[in-house]
Amino acid sequence: MGFKDGRKGTTLCLVQVLRSERVSPHMIRVTLGGEELARLPEHGFDQWFRLFLPHEGGETNWQLPEQLGLSGYLKYLRMPSATRPVLRNYTVRAFRPQQRELDVDFVVHGERGPASRWAERAQPGDTVALLDQGRGYEFEGDTDFHLLVGDETALPAILGILRDLPRQARGLALVELPDAADAQQADAPEGVPLRWLPRGAGSGTRPGALALAALREWRPQRPQTLTAYICGEHELPTQGRRHLVAQGVPKPRIIFVGYWRWGKAAS
Repeated sequence: MGFKDGRKGTTLCLVQVLRSERVSPHMIRVTLGGEELARLPEHGFDQWFRLFLPHEGGETNWQLPEQLGLSGYLKYLRMPSATRPVLRNYTVRAFRPQQRELDVDFVVHGERGPASRWAERAQPGDTVALLDQGRGYEFEGDTDFHLLVGDETALPAILGILRDLPRQARGLALVELPDAADAQQADAPEGVPLRWLPRGAGSGTRPGALALAALREWRPQRPQTLTAYICGEHELPTQGRRHLVAQGVPKPRIIFVGYWRWGKAAS
């Protein structure tokens, strides 16, 4: 089930915070748990979900739609704003079905977004809900090169894809980070090197710009059999896709999603 099929997901789980830890200067990992995770499918790769966070004003209504197509989303919007949970999209960092545990990595940047604020304050026992949306990464059987490009918001997705790729896979991963210390251990095939692109503290560089520059310098040897995945700040996937199409990569073989826009609170 790719991104386009995500709205068909119907597995809604009410879960609780088990623990949290700061895994790097700009990333907090929150571990969620609960018996309802026994119903959650294990898609692997960049498995993603809709995350419903508690209303910051106090009481939260957890009577949520079990599907988020047009009618489900309208039902969500019709919920009273005073108790409607905050809705965001996130990727599974790790899922341990037997232990009923799921890790979510949050990019944190102070008070600028509700999810960032929540992650920094999350306490064991706090309730959230997640709605399964499948996975976005799909590739044809003739793929002989996997190109993965993203900023820090795409880090969990890219690490999940690297973990689940066939061990004989070949490719390249380009991941931009706020700081070199935000790099994480990667379980990647030997033939898929991972290049970290740190912006550096106080650089003022627009997120995604370094990854886009590195992508534009790269040229595919066999564009017709390449599968690309480009996610992050809006300019990175839109301009990155344009570059790859100009290099001869067929549009259907490019998976691209703008997670957020520079200058707007996205998490």
